[in-house]
Amino acid sequence: MHRNSAKISTDGQPVCWLGANFWSRTGGPLMWRNYDPQVVSAELRVLREHGLTVTRSFFYWPDFMPEPDRIDERLTARFADFLDCHVEAGMTTIPTFIVGHMSGENWDPAWRHGRDLYSDVWMVARQAWFAGEMVRQFGQHPAVSGWLVSNEMPIYGGGESRPETVSAWAQIIIAAVRAAGGAQPVSLGDGAWGIEISGEDNGFSVADSARQCDFLGPHVYPVGNDQVRQHYAAAWACELAGTYGRPVVLEEFGVSSDFASDENAAHYYRQVLANSLLAGATGWIAWCNSDYDQLAGQDPYRQHPFELHFGLTDCHGTPKPQLAEMSRFAELLRSVDIGQCVRADADAALIVPSYLDTEYPFTSQRDRVYARDALRQSYVAARLADLPVALTRESDGIADGALLYLLPSAKQLLGPSWHRLEAIAAAGATVYASYSPGDNDHHPGPWHANLNAMFGITHQLRNGLVDQIEDAEVTFVFEAAFGTIGVGARLTFSVAGTEYGRAYLPVQPDGAEVIAMDGHGRPALLRRAVGTGAIILCTYPIEHMAAMTPRVNPEPTGTLYNALAVAAGLRRPVTVDDPRIAADLMVRADGVRFVWLVSQADQPVTVKPQLAAGLRLTCLDGSVVDGMIAMAPFGVNVFALINAEDAEPALAD
Repeated sequence: MHRNSAKISTDGQPVCWLGANFWSRTGGPLMWRNYDPQVVSAELRVLREHGLTVTRSFFYWPDFMPEPDRIDERLTARFADFLDCHVEAGMTTIPTFIVGHMSGENWDPAWRHGRDLYSDVWMVARQAWFAGEMVRQFGQHPAVSGWLVSNEMPIYGGGESRPETVSAWAQIIIAAVRAAGGAQPVSLGDGAWGIEISGEDNGFSVADSARQCDFLGPHVYPVGNDQVRQHYAAAWACELAGTYGRPVVLEEFGVSSDFASDENAAHYYRQVLANSLLAGATGWIAWCNSDYDQLAGQDPYRQHPFELHFGLTDCHGTPKPQLAEMSRFAELLRSVDIGQCVRADADAALIVPSYLDTEYPFTSQRDRVYARDALRQSYVAARLADLPVALTRESDGIADGALLYLLPSAKQLLGPSWHRLEAIAAAGATVYASYSPGDNDHHPGPWHANLNAMFGITHQLRNGLVDQIEDAEVTFVFEAAFGTIGVGARLTFSVAGTEYGRAYLPVQPDGAEVIAMDGHGRPALLRRAVGTGAIILCTYPIEHMAAMTPRVNPEPTGTLYNALAVAAGLRRPVTVDDPRIAADLMVRADGVRFVWLVSQADQPVTVKPQLAAGLRLTCLDGSVVDGMIAMAPFGVNVFALINAEDAEPALAD
């Protein structure tokens, strides 16, 4: 199955943006009042010397538009100089119109007087006029490479407006940009926090944005209790955004030095950059270029002092380890010619239930968040199992083409989708589903159209009750060999969740083969042969329980997924036995394949990748890799994959 690798295009050529959100250290959001071209030039020069080529810049709205029909020409002259500084540095910028919200505070122009930003016709017209005027002044400047309508508009404009109202607001402003001559790529700057990614409706529909915008731009600042999930949070947001087929730019990510040591901040940057690239991102704009210690008494930093230290450089312009990671990433992108690379197709599909992105009548908001968390944990387990997955949204129709379909801890699918999955299995695929009643009291239980017949079981559920898991751990004991798992092998899973979520499905086999039993002698994993394929039922919500468990990854779901991959006959040219190391492939337009190894180990490790017959690895300089590969803590290594008998890189299959 195809995995989204869409690229932004400039002058007909694919581009990958790598840069920083930019406020000069002379003033942060108030930089235009205290503009210093020498300081700005020095700041840009440091970024460019480290391989960055783009900034995201901001029209601080209260200053640039002091009256509803007037723009401050003194500030636009300073912005013109700012653009000239970019040209001198060999960089471009993406200006942002409605700002609005910034770093934990909202700022209104003095003339707003509480008018609604989305539905007040006059207020929408003022925003569109401002955007159009900025494009008329700067749209032909060679330093402008794109446009953004806002900065995190759901925080500024509110997240309670109806999606059709927000969509109309976006349409009007984007139309104003185009009418004013803005031919560069445009997007909303909203953070891509809509229901399709977050499970929570904030008025901004990612699907609607994809129809109107040239790219989608997730903003990701995860908080959690598992380091591996933290490292994959941005990648997961990019994967979900990529289901709409648009280029995905990781528009904001970063870490305050108050929240992470230099070493750990560097690890985080390295992981986010590599994992989001492998999740389809085609741009990375870090938050932000500088620290602002000298602005500690100025809002927003006065009441959010941790916002002072998100910089790639310190307040004196000295590079921090995060910038060194950006520099190494820039060199790596150049060495593989990333603009010509796409992700290799996947033989496995992760099903995204429509209950995540659609508000059906009389369904629970908690079910959407529940599905989001289980899906993310399943994605992490798949990555650590060296199992690249293509996401397929039920809302768009479950796609054909995969050999393995994963439906993790899913309480809900639409009725026809269950029959669709059975047909997919009959046609030769393996369909895996793990049981879940959800984690709340809203109709707990399996919302299946054909539970018994599909899985070859007779369930033993009782009305209005869930069958709680009483043990602290659940152990699967394998009665039959399955993929890479032999008879007698044991997998032990942590148990977690609410009184509803920590529940199993009591069943008796009725045509299905029992593959594994739990510690109480109950069926835990069953296989039903159907047509030329198979349907696998796990009677425990293992992905949900892992999602609820702190510091759990890597965990045994990855071992099960690896066995599923082998049983389903997936083609994986490279795998690694160590569950802390994830392997994936990218393919260049000339057929060269690149192997990416990403370590979740907090210590140095050595690994020996398992290669499909007739293949070997070389370093990017062409030297052959023999034996073990040394990986630094949380390290990222990249190799070329070649045919063993060839001196040149192998063509892709």
